[in-house]
Amino acid sequence: MIPEITAVQVQPEYHLLLSYSNGEMRLFDAAPYLERGVFTCLKDFRLFSQARLAFGTVTWPGELDIAPETLYLRSQAVVASSLSDVRDLLV
Repeated sequence: MIPEITAVQVQPEYHLLLSYSNGEMRLFDAAPYLERGVFTCLKDFRLFSQARLAFGTVTWPGELDIAPETLYLRSQAVVASSLSDVRDLLV
């Protein structure tokens, strides 16, 4: 079972830093999705930056969302040793 997302932070270059209920932090690269269908509007970083946590996943205005399973399975775990590197990315 995939843990629940508890927080999302927008990062540069269309990345999302995700915190999970099991204590994990994962980094999701959304850039590849910006060439697909309804997600092309998220190329506008101002819109992308409006990412919020709702209904158990990350959502954007216009009823856009990415399935929580996709966010988890297609993201990379952030280990404690690389957390400082991730903090450098924080907006």
